Amino acid sequence: MLITKSLYASLHGKLFRNELVIKPDGTRSLRFTDVTTSSGIVARGYGMGVAAGDFDNDGWADLFLTNLGPTQLWRNNRNGTFTEVTKKAGVETSDWSTSAAWVDYDRDGWLDLFVCHYVNFTTANNKKCYSPTTRRDYCTPRAYDPMAAVLFHNRGDGTFENVSTKSGIASEKGNGLGVICADFNEDGWPDFYVANDQLENFLWMNQRNGTFKNEALLAGCAVSRDGKPEASMGVDAGDVDGDGDEDLFMTHLADEKNTLYLNLGQGMFEDRSYESGVGNPAVHSTAFGTLLFDYDNDGWLDIFIANGAVTIIEALAAAQDPFPFHQSNQLFRNQGNGAFKETTQAGGAVFKLSEVGRGAAFGDVDNDGDTDVLIVNNNGPVRLLLNQIGNRQHWVGLRLLEARAQRDALGAKVFLSRKQKPDLSRRVRTDGSYLSSHDARVLFGLGNTREPVKVLVAWPSGRWEEWNHLALDKYTTLQEGSGKAAKPKGN
Repeated sequence: MLITKSLYASLHGKLFRNELVIKPDGTRSLRFTDVTTSSGIVARGYGMGVAAGDFDNDGWADLFLTNLGPTQLWRNNRNGTFTEVTKKAGVETSDWSTSAAWVDYDRDGWLDLFVCHYVNFTTANNKKCYSPTTRRDYCTPRAYDPMAAVLFHNRGDGTFENVSTKSGIASEKGNGLGVICADFNEDGWPDFYVANDQLENFLWMNQRNGTFKNEALLAGCAVSRDGKPEASMGVDAGDVDGDGDEDLFMTHLADEKNTLYLNLGQGMFEDRSYESGVGNPAVHSTAFGTLLFDYDNDGWLDIFIANGAVTIIEALAAAQDPFPFHQSNQLFRNQGNGAFKETTQAGGAVFKLSEVGRGAAFGDVDNDGDTDVLIVNNNGPVRLLLNQIGNRQHWVGLRLLEARAQRDALGAKVFLSRKQKPDLSRRVRTDGSYLSSHDARVLFGLGNTREPVKVLVAWPSGRWEEWNHLALDKYTTLQEGSGKAAKPKGN
């Protein structure tokens, strides 16, 4: 668990090691130890986000840190320590970087790196902005010029090439805050979706020749159904309607709705925010981190939202609140019929807290078969939400490793099928949300059924394999090349 440092000079980035102990009787003792100093990681600049990925194919996750200031790449030394290789690798940028993601966009077996940039802000051009009641307040991104994202191609020798211009990524400028890497048109090649703050969002479709084309407007996911850009903050992708393709969920500023784009097939989208029930409940909150995850392990992806204002909430300021930006987080349960129901009040005491939520990351930190959530708050404590409901149901957990390297197969797609229930699909990823990185393992909730399951895997290399009769209620590692050769789904 890595937490980047804040704008407060006395607070620094932290790396915590999970020291989970599972006793013979199944009871768990969960504890984290601060190993920042012994790891060798020293964060520079004003910390923003983190992306975890094994760029050198040695089987150990490396860390890329985004900042208001120079970015950093820390190579894992495989002994609990890290070495900074930013300049040697050629991935340093000095602009305001936000979310980043690792993916093998050209399918050559090496993870490449996509880095979002926000606005052209420096301490030298810091502008003064004010609330309607003349209080000093944060400026909107429109006060500054937008920036282009950066795409680094992994050469496979420990260095990267900046291919932003020749790939086409640098042809559009935005206020990028979130990024997702997924195969939205199901052609076998990963695409990029970028959430822009107050500007049109980008859908960079992979042309399978090293270049990308922004097709967001044509695809129906650049603006809202009203034809207006929204203040996009966080973004996540997953199959919320059970049809096998990647849908999109976006978080936005107060007085805007959060947006659910359903993938209609071949990378065409429709805004179904109001029909699904996720639009109206969000209009009074400013949302950042978000997760599409199956919190109750019933097989359907639910939604978590971390909320926190960016401009002064006048009612709190009038009550002399010392930090008038706090709001409560939200939880929505997928009903399995195209609709979501807000279940925030049933989520436990932690959802009664009012804080300034920003980043949100997910993973099964106690290995009990359900998804836990880590929240980073602005000017507040880190919150680890342990899931106490998901492991009451049956589940299958998978770690997928590529044949060409013993590393997580980021970008792989897994389809799980059962005789009596609809198929499920999940993507191997660490991207999404807001400034966050996640557990790369895939978790399928199976509800209360124990029927045998099989999985079909589409590997990033283009290979398809299947495994039958996987064990329930445990994690299994699947190595590319060890399964039965299979035809692509639908063939």
